[in-house]
Amino acid sequence: MTSFFDGTSVLEKSPTIKDDEFFKLRGFIYDKCGIYIADNRKYLLENRLLNRLKVLGLNHFGEYYEYLKYDPGARQELKALYIVITTNETSFYRNPAQLKILEDGLLQSLLDSQKQRGSRELHIWSAGCSTGEEPYTLAMIAHEVLGPQLGGWNIRISASDLSEGVLVSARKGEYAPYSLRTTPSHIKAKYFDQVKGGRYRVKDIVKQMVTFHPINLKDWAQIRSVRRSHLIFCRNVLIYFDEPMKKQVISCFYGNLYQGGYLFIGHSESLHNISRAFTPQHYPGTIVYKKGT
Repeated sequence: MTSFFDGTSVLEKSPTIKDDEFFKLRGFIYDKCGIYIADNRKYLLENRLLNRLKVLGLNHFGEYYEYLKYDPGARQELKALYIVITTNETSFYRNPAQLKILEDGLLQSLLDSQKQRGSRELHIWSAGCSTGEEPYTLAMIAHEVLGPQLGGWNIRISASDLSEGVLVSARKGEYAPYSLRTTPSHIKAKYFDQVKGGRYRVKDIVKQMVTFHPINLKDWAQIRSVRRSHLIFCRNVLIYFDEPMKKQVISCFYGNLYQGGYLFIGHSESLHNISRAFTPQHYPGTIVYKKGT
């Protein structure tokens, strides 16, 4: 099929985004994935999309909007768009105060509750997992908490992200030293192999606990495809959403969690004015949200 934009035009100078183009693109992005771009981020969007215009040979942002709406290549371009509008800044063992709660008793209490129910299964969902550092960290914590007893459990971690591009990197499980900057040295030695170029590869005993899926948090059907969870980590994702979208996502998380399950959000994020369904659990330096009392 011939592309709607089969020209070979070359950008002579970088275009600037007009207000009407910004509003159209903002609305399109919001409709597709729920990410809301505030007025004061207009030029940030412009800067991030300039390279996409160059790659596609488009002269202005209005053409890019039309491409996304009508071109046969739009589906593939949407994948590139999702990469450039999100920030994939993350690391292993990020926000250690939250992880310490998990290591120091919360994970064990969930396991004990499961044993009392006659179950040896536990499911964790890492929503907005980016390049995989968070779900792999959670798998390492499970290893540390359970030790040799881990073999008697079926602990599965579902990791999802809007961007299929970052999931390719996540599945590969290879990282630059910078991604391990907050990783304790004994964890680095135990769960990583050093490979070419000074990079680190997550060991198979960790990788086998995690499965990766492209999930759009605005898509109810996709969210319902995630098995019910005992723990949900969704850190530094709500910052991309406006209030209605935050409420929708948190409602979905509440429905996904088992009674007595926990939700972890970013240390700078809050459910204030978003949801009263969860019971806040206060810990040193952070808050965790529990389903039920």
